[in-house]
Amino acid sequence: MKQQWIVQEIIKQFEEWSPKHLAYDWDNVGLQVGSLNKPVKNIMVTLDVLENVVDEAIEKNVDLIIAHHPLLFVKLNQINLDTPKGRIVQKLIKHDITVYAAHTNLDIAQGGVNDVMADLLGLKNRKPLIKSGEDKLVKLTVFVPEDRADAVRNAISEAGAGHIGNYSHCTYQLSGQGTFQPESGTDPFIGEQGELEVVDEKRIETIVPKSDLAGVLKAMEAAHPYEEVAYDLYPLLNEGESLGAGRVGTLPEPVQLEKFIGQVKEAYEIPSVRASGDFTKMVKTVALLGGSGEKYIHAAKRSGADVYITGDMTFHITQDAMEMGLAVIDPGHHVEKVVCPKVKDYLEEHCNQNGHLNILVSESDTEPFKMV
Repeated sequence: MKQQWIVQEIIKQFEEWSPKHLAYDWDNVGLQVGSLNKPVKNIMVTLDVLENVVDEAIEKNVDLIIAHHPLLFVKLNQINLDTPKGRIVQKLIKHDITVYAAHTNLDIAQGGVNDVMADLLGLKNRKPLIKSGEDKLVKLTVFVPEDRADAVRNAISEAGAGHIGNYSHCTYQLSGQGTFQPESGTDPFIGEQGELEVVDEKRIETIVPKSDLAGVLKAMEAAHPYEEVAYDLYPLLNEGESLGAGRVGTLPEPVQLEKFIGQVKEAYEIPSVRASGDFTKMVKTVALLGGSGEKYIHAAKRSGADVYITGDMTFHITQDAMEMGLAVIDPGHHVEKVVCPKVKDYLEEHCNQNGHLNILVSESDTEPFKMV
């Protein structure tokens, strides 16, 4: 197992979940400050990169900050050390801390910001609120000795292969014979160098979302007994799962809006929200979008949502939603913090199996609003 990571390796693994190509063109994701070649021991996950967060990172000897909101979202024309932004950049460079941002790509990614928000509310039958494309599909065919077929099939299925609708572990198998001749320098699982082997094998075929392909291949190779795994990949024309910003889903049971507002506060661990609409109205279908989503009220209404959850709602836009019969719950922009523990869990699972990394969530308060 790896005992020393560098930033580039961690980011490569992270981007298997939240690839940069998912981000909108106007966004600034990826490396913000620092070096991709820096060795990493301590990682901090945060929503924002404010000065108090950087001070916390310095105190805790953090090597890499992974943030949701980009530090350099607006182009800098100068680095003035007398400004808050300039002081932040100075401290980061002085203490050799690298900053990486995953913004709209983490909003859109499966299991990202909007899915975490939906998970906390128990939303079912989800789809994107604003569709931006489909996840491409690939056909994977792998050849396995018969007595190891179950192990390989289970490994690739658990890694994300073989999902069709609400069915998992979907594969097709054929029996046949494989041939190979180990040459010099090999260490074959079956057979001897220089001798032709004929082995009873299973041909396993399955479908894989392209976004999960790297993880599926890694799981396949780990479970497969052969030194060199024989497999094929075929691009498919089948439409994959829709990708996009926000989510629309249904609650397990209809609930009165007033009670649902309480559920939102509890789920997102926030003391209060701003809300509009008929509080006696029953709600079943929920649209949500982490961050600032007021410009999508019409999309929320077209989706059939009874209520729309998003931050930074303004007065007149909320009036428009009210006149359309769309209830609105504004939990604030900072509610996106709910994704930070998920990022930590992902890094623990995929980068820290041997415990050589210390991964923590920032404890600094970056919420600018206080209810008084």
